Amino acid sequence: MPLGAFPGKIQVIDKTGFEFLKAVAYLRAQDIIGFDTETRPVFSPGQHHNHVALLQLSGPHKAFLFRVGKMGMPKLLCRVMSNPRILKIGAAVHDDVRGLQYYQRFGENGFVDLQKIAYEWGIRDKSVKKLAANILGIRISKSQQLSNWEAEELSAAQQMYAATDAWVCREMYLKLLKSEKHPLTPEQLNPPQPVQPAPVPKPEAAEESADKPKAKRRRRRHRKPKKPQAEAAQPQSK
Repeated sequence: MPLGAFPGKIQVIDKTGFEFLKAVAYLRAQDIIGFDTETRPVFSPGQHHNHVALLQLSGPHKAFLFRVGKMGMPKLLCRVMSNPRILKIGAAVHDDVRGLQYYQRFGENGFVDLQKIAYEWGIRDKSVKKLAANILGIRISKSQQLSNWEAEELSAAQQMYAATDAWVCREMYLKLLKSEKHPLTPEQLNPPQPVQPAPVPKPEAAEESADKPKAKRRRRRHRKPKKPQAEAAQPQSK
């Protein structure tokens, strides 16, 4: 299976300005864009959860990586997010949107979740990696998934990973639209779970539990009744 990677230009945006305005103008001219976010991973159970560090939006030839952990969510970017005319294709998009709304509230309009529509084409898989394999016949690298997305500078490998994750969602959606639907049945979506057999007690435990009541019965069976106390002897009269 060939390795899939974003074939266009990748641009990192970490502040508002001319490059930011050009990026927003490009995105607003698109009907369908790929969408994803990245967050610095947490490795310790007691460590505080991190906020979204990166927002990826991709068209057919350009992908923009907005470092929202540094710049927040400017109003123009929020307008792209809330524009129902611009379809934003991703996977598990609700969680990503909630993460972005930490910086600025915006309307959740025009989002398409591949995980919620893939079943219409007979696909039960949820992860982007498995969806890409089933729909596009490609494999995508996940080597940078657990990297530091709050690093001062994003490496070339991080940029390619982030751009590809957004771009591939767009490509999968376009491929699905051109394909015939074969929806999964309710039974296929929720197959019956096998009945778990009742646990069989260990032989030793079974013997012990069987012996205990018998021993009690034996003790009751062979227990002798108590003898009545002898009456006190009467003194003889002289």
